[in-house]
Amino acid sequence: MTVRTRVAPSPTGDPHVGTAYIALFNLAFARQHGGQFILRIEDTDQTRSTSESEQKILDSLHWLGLEWDEGPDVGGPHGPYRQSERKDMYAQYAYDLVEKGHAFICYRTSEELDELREARRAAGGHTALKQSDLALPADEVEKRKAAEAPFVIRMCVPEDDGVCVVDDLLRGPIELEWGMVDAQILLKSDGMPTYHLANVVDDHLMEITHVIRGEEWINSAPKHKLLYQYFGWDMPTLCHMPLLRNPDKSKLSKRKNPTSILYYQRMGYMAEALLNYLGRMGWSMPDEREKFTRDEMFANFDITRVSLGGPVFDQEKLSWLNGTWLRENLTHAEFAERFQQWALNPEYLMQIVPLIQQRVEKFSDVAPLASFFLSGMLPINEADFEHKSLTIDDTKRILQYAVWLLDTENNWEKDHLFAQMKQLSEKMGYKLRDFLFPLFIAVAGTNQTVSVMDSMSILGPDMVRARLRHAVNTVGGPSKKEAKRWEKEFRVIANEIA
Repeated sequence: MTVRTRVAPSPTGDPHVGTAYIALFNLAFARQHGGQFILRIEDTDQTRSTSESEQKILDSLHWLGLEWDEGPDVGGPHGPYRQSERKDMYAQYAYDLVEKGHAFICYRTSEELDELREARRAAGGHTALKQSDLALPADEVEKRKAAEAPFVIRMCVPEDDGVCVVDDLLRGPIELEWGMVDAQILLKSDGMPTYHLANVVDDHLMEITHVIRGEEWINSAPKHKLLYQYFGWDMPTLCHMPLLRNPDKSKLSKRKNPTSILYYQRMGYMAEALLNYLGRMGWSMPDEREKFTRDEMFANFDITRVSLGGPVFDQEKLSWLNGTWLRENLTHAEFAERFQQWALNPEYLMQIVPLIQQRVEKFSDVAPLASFFLSGMLPINEADFEHKSLTIDDTKRILQYAVWLLDTENNWEKDHLFAQMKQLSEKMGYKLRDFLFPLFIAVAGTNQTVSVMDSMSILGPDMVRARLRHAVNTVGGPSKKEAKRWEKEFRVIANEIA
């Protein structure tokens, strides 16, 4: 048997370090067994998936040195490798399950589903809905069918109170209650599959032998095991990796730690060092050394050495390790070359030059004016935000609302950003010039500089979001009571802007 592993990211945002972490361990396992590693794009969420996000995923994983044998950019015998391009086949599998009695057509509306769940919640039971809960009278089904009402296809699940035993490579047998498992949607009303159906079908057709994924998928394992049984297929070996954690042991999230691979690239970390650090997340070399290359990890890899304790992603530790790589692995000439590639590459430099050329009188003016484009977190303090028309509470509110709005923004073109910020300032009741002042300080460290929208567009979402969060922390941010009130107000404003 040839070992085949895969990683299957969704192109719905910035490439996540968690994706790279899981990809690394899948690749290491495949290489250690002389197997193959596949990249599959799971773009079933057509409203959020974008080609730009997909390209960022490909670019960031390539930058890290994670290479796949089959994928959307390199092809392979099991393609296509985008789920959107495999759409028609999923419907066939879903309807086959309906014919065999393992799935059913469901005409329930979202309002009815909410009522059913609320009733279950009020009764003190699990909110997982079974096929018996969702059943409609035959005449109502015919009525909705005749009216061409939207429907989904759901899988049948056991309605008893027993347990499902799932074997895990790291954890051994895991017992999960069937009472917690709902009649999962397999095919959505738009004809696209859910993750659960597409994941199982694709893994089977692509001959995946080992599914190494995050532990957040443990609760979905009973549904996947059922689907394999319904289809009559052998289930791959499952291995659920521990989740990456913040230093406070909470799940890694962008609110507490930058999570985008592109952020760490923009900050000037070496790809080798970041990959080295991800390799230390829950795993260690036999000799326990902290610094090692990708190939050294592959040569010594043993997945049973993975610790189930939540590995902590600590930026200070990453920075220490990166500094070690910079000093020990690069000659002076290589250091200069790497710095030039990072900061002074033509593509990046030519975005900055048109903005600063008209503002300088001599070349020595360039560094002070452009330094924030080549920096990480800026050395700002609360006094920097003093403004004649804004109180410190105004500044906190502006920065926090800007963070919330930009967290969900995918279009980073400067004119669009300006339109969004202009609407936000109007809804919040501030003059645009006053509103933009805290953004200038957060993004550039001063308001005596080039257009903040140009700066935001060039720096990119990862760096801008990180600097805005740094600014919120600098001025103190809202209290818990304020945060609740602000979030409620922001949701109203966001809906109006959208």
